[in-house]
Amino acid sequence: MAAEATKPVRIFVNHVDEYQGYHISKYLSQCAVGATLEDNEEEEEEAGSVLSGDFPVKPKEGCYEIHGTLKKTGAKQPEFVKEILSYDTREQMYEHLVECDVIVYDITQDPDQIEEAMWALTELHQDIEKLESQKVFILLSTVMTWAKSKPADEEDLESPLTEEDYRKRKPHQNYKEHLAAEKAAVKYGKTKKSRLTTYIVASGLTYGCGENIFHSFFKAAWHNAFTLPVYGNGQNVLPMIHIRDLAAVLQNIADSKPKVKYLVAVDDSQNMLDEVVKAVSVGLCTGKIRTVTKEEAALSKDIDQATLDQLMLSLRLDAIYVKENFKINWACETGIVENIDQIIKEYKKERGLQPIKACILGPPASGKSVIVKQLCDFYKLHHIRAKDVITEAIANLQRSAARADAEEEDDDGKAAEDAETLEQGFILDGFPKTKQQAEDLFAPDEDDEEEGEDGGGPFNKRLMPDQLFVLEAGDDFLKRRVMQLPEAVVAGTHNTEEGLLRRLSEYRAINTEDDSVVMYFDEKEIHPDVFDVSKDDSTMHAALVERIKKAIGKPRNYGLTPEEQEEIRRREETERLENEKRERDERERRERQEADERKRCQEEWAARLEEVKREEHELLEIRSEPLRNYLMKHVMPNLTKGLMECAKVRPDDAIDYLAEYLFRNNPQVD
Repeated sequence: MAAEATKPVRIFVNHVDEYQGYHISKYLSQCAVGATLEDNEEEEEEAGSVLSGDFPVKPKEGCYEIHGTLKKTGAKQPEFVKEILSYDTREQMYEHLVECDVIVYDITQDPDQIEEAMWALTELHQDIEKLESQKVFILLSTVMTWAKSKPADEEDLESPLTEEDYRKRKPHQNYKEHLAAEKAAVKYGKTKKSRLTTYIVASGLTYGCGENIFHSFFKAAWHNAFTLPVYGNGQNVLPMIHIRDLAAVLQNIADSKPKVKYLVAVDDSQNMLDEVVKAVSVGLCTGKIRTVTKEEAALSKDIDQATLDQLMLSLRLDAIYVKENFKINWACETGIVENIDQIIKEYKKERGLQPIKACILGPPASGKSVIVKQLCDFYKLHHIRAKDVITEAIANLQRSAARADAEEEDDDGKAAEDAETLEQGFILDGFPKTKQQAEDLFAPDEDDEEEGEDGGGPFNKRLMPDQLFVLEAGDDFLKRRVMQLPEAVVAGTHNTEEGLLRRLSEYRAINTEDDSVVMYFDEKEIHPDVFDVSKDDSTMHAALVERIKKAIGKPRNYGLTPEEQEEIRRREETERLENEKRERDERERRERQEADERKRCQEEWAARLEEVKREEHELLEIRSEPLRNYLMKHVMPNLTKGLMECAKVRPDDAIDYLAEYLFRNNPQVD
């Protein structure tokens, strides 16, 4: 029974949002304090099931209380972490650290954490006399500090090194700082162990729970790579450990505070790189591998240098002290290869890669194939049609016959066939058509249970769809829909009038109230979602696809591959350039149009102005004609006579004389 604690035991873990920090914290948050000191298998099994994601994980009373930091700014706090340290200066951070009982610093994933870990340890050592209770400092390092070590027995190159050989260890050239940190941690732990005790854990390459170092292999296999790369000759032995087992090692240190200060944490496997890659390939894709030189790997975008260094490591280690003195409910004591099925399940579950398996049935011309294609494009799934199934069955028979003739079987070929398990999922398009076809297609494998959980009989759980969608429509509607199709679309298909009538007749004959393929699924407790597609318009079709998406749920796959992202980026760039060209052309067209319009308006305005002037002139001419006539008749004769008279008389004031003359001779004046 774990000791009851009046005050929770706090464990600090750095970068709880990273792979190792996250899973170590998750495991420890469910470990009762002191559980490894007593026989309590239930608590160990419960903590062990945490990493498999079987239930929500939250801080538990009596278990270690997790405090930590985040690497990514703005990252979400894991629900099993009690507190994320908030600080502006290292002095403030140290105030939080000194309140923790156990401090775990992982320096394997981020080299920048070496300096921070050494700072924290130095501060604790300087304040050793002020510490009110014993502090346990665990430096989580890596077996890369042993990378260049000589074998324990040079005459027996397969003899492993152990913790006792830690003083002889030689690091990889890129891990000298890690070695210096290990030595400093050992030194600081020797001063006053009652106040500050230090441990160094040289961790093997971690795997499990979604993967980290080996993730590139799993991801490539999930994306149906034909072969997986093996860097170098693949004969290098990799010291490894499941992330849960590594967390259990740290739990034992926190509980028991062992006398040995330097520990090696590896499983019992002595797997080589090519064995690991082969196991992943067999489990997820074709079973094929290929050799890639170290130089080629260094140029690859799929792997960084730090990961490549670790995968090229060749080292035999044996964690004797851990195996003999620690109480661990091992997740993978025998290694990744022997437990590959379990590791693949963890990988799928952690990454949300559970396959989507669905089937869409319905009468001919109901739109099944169009809907299935859209769904497969959205979910990145295999679109399986009846024709494909028949073609594959024939191909399988031909392969079987060829092997029988040769009286041998190609292991890689068999693995390739086994890989056709559609790990990512599938949507069956209109198949199976009959109950008998369903029974044949979903016949149970040897591994399937004899009786289904619901009593519906055994079936192949790997191939059986989880969801069934049935489209329904009347014959008249389906005939009308086909008759409205363009002749070019109908040509060469079964959607001629004669072909449709035949297919409809066959469909109705094999799908009656008493016997249908839907009844087979009902017996297996896979009940259909039925959709009426007799309202033939694009809005209904789009809404139907969205309803099926909602029923299936979110995609359970990786996001876009780098190639797809590049294709989308290229397409968006092309579209952007085309849009810019269209906008530029449109702008230039509008400018030309506006210029032409201005010119036309100016010409029209000038013409109208000229017309107005002409009209005004004509109007003035018309209006001035009566006045001219009047002047010529009544004024000009007298004025002419007056001027002639004025010329004869030559008066002193000619103007006055002329005015007087005109006044006297005006015929209108009496």
